Amino acid sequence: MNVQERLDKFVKDSKRVLKVARKPDKDEYFDFAKVTTLGIIVIGLIGFVIFLIAQLIHL
Repeated sequence: MNVQERLDKFVKDSKRVLKVARKPDKDEYFDFAKVTTLGIIVIGLIGFVIFLIAQLIHL
């Protein structure tokens, strides 16, 4: 497969994805925001707990 064929395939695949893609509605957007916020909080809490454990071990 040469460069031109790969480029044509990429353009074709990109057009197909853009046809299917749509802008999320308000409710869907807020659901994504809630899940993302929850994930950030959970990861932050895990990091904080690890930090506290590390501080207690070094006593």
